[in-house]
Amino acid sequence: MNRRQFLLDLCTIAGAAGIAGLLAEPDLSPNPSARPSPRSAAPDRFDPAEGRRGLLALEQKGFTPREAMFWEKAGGGKVRCLLCPKFCVLRPYERGNCRVRVGLENRLATLVYGRPCSVAVDPIEKKPVFHYLPGSTAFSFATAGCLLSCRYCQNWQISQADPETLDAHDLPPDQVVAAAAREGCRSIAYTYTEPTIFYEYMYDTARLARASGIGNVVVSCGYINPEPLAQLATVLDVMKVDLKGFTERFYRTVCGGTLAPVLATLEGLARTRVLIDVVTLVVPTLNDDEPTMLAMFRWLHERLGPDISLFLSRFHPTFRLRNLPPTPPETLERLRDLAMATGLRYVYLGNVPGHAGESTFCPSCHKVVVGRVGYQLTERNLRDGCCAFCGTRIPGVWE
Repeated sequence: MNRRQFLLDLCTIAGAAGIAGLLAEPDLSPNPSARPSPRSAAPDRFDPAEGRRGLLALEQKGFTPREAMFWEKAGGGKVRCLLCPKFCVLRPYERGNCRVRVGLENRLATLVYGRPCSVAVDPIEKKPVFHYLPGSTAFSFATAGCLLSCRYCQNWQISQADPETLDAHDLPPDQVVAAAAREGCRSIAYTYTEPTIFYEYMYDTARLARASGIGNVVVSCGYINPEPLAQLATVLDVMKVDLKGFTERFYRTVCGGTLAPVLATLEGLARTRVLIDVVTLVVPTLNDDEPTMLAMFRWLHERLGPDISLFLSRFHPTFRLRNLPPTPPETLERLRDLAMATGLRYVYLGNVPGHAGESTFCPSCHKVVVGRVGYQLTERNLRDGCCAFCGTRIPGVWE
């Protein structure tokens, strides 16, 4: 064999191995103790001078670095963030994947404490949350940034932005709680981007809200490490988790993350008293095949129980995923039937206004206990948390 043929054969073998590695699905068993090899957020492109300029620009716009929670020293002036499964290792003035946590000399800081870029009063149904104070409103806010990079993100203008590029409000935790009370909101929702990235701001606000009798609802991708999750859960009422798919490949190629930590988050929540909602955006050709979805439904039933709320939501082309059509309602209906056949009792359809799948049905007599069209309630047939027709208890917080 000559050298040319040897190299061709070697390339063929290497290419086959690469394809096999891409197609193979790794073990999905959650392992919260496993930690990826430490790495910098952008080791080849980091410019300390640019980092300093960015920090100065933030300070000039009113952003004040505040020491973060959940980090450790990594030597040489670096710090390792322990908040999410990316475990960013940051040099002074270097930011993490989330865009809002920055390394300083031997410490980690958050850049967005008390500085939300989006604030609104929403129906609780918009989150979507259906089994917690239906018909009420939630004082909702977010800061810039996110720790994932979903190609179909509907809020990409703020989730994929650096904080200094957006206008921000000056709204510390006590003012959030005061505003929520003033607006008559029964809960505060940490939403729109990924609340994990503004953990300190969220946690301090949630503690004050709980002391004031206001509920806390987190709308999250579930990409958070076990220790910060456990601490956060002590002040939460509801956590709505986006389970974006059920394969590692989907998470890697579409979302810029991994599946196993999200499953670990869901299992961790199941050991608390936090109400769990799960949302899956069904994307044609990418995560809608029935065998994978059936495996997901069975996992949810086995690990979280039959009484969680599961939302199967319709995809609409947006951001970097505009080449696919909207999800056919028939696909959602078929998957809903499949999910309920596994024993899940409360399976809803999202982004299909007016569909019967928006309403809550009693699992015993199959009558409507909470009727909905979009974000509006059309009927309520509950008495003391039970079906008004047959007396079956419906899990949730209804009053």
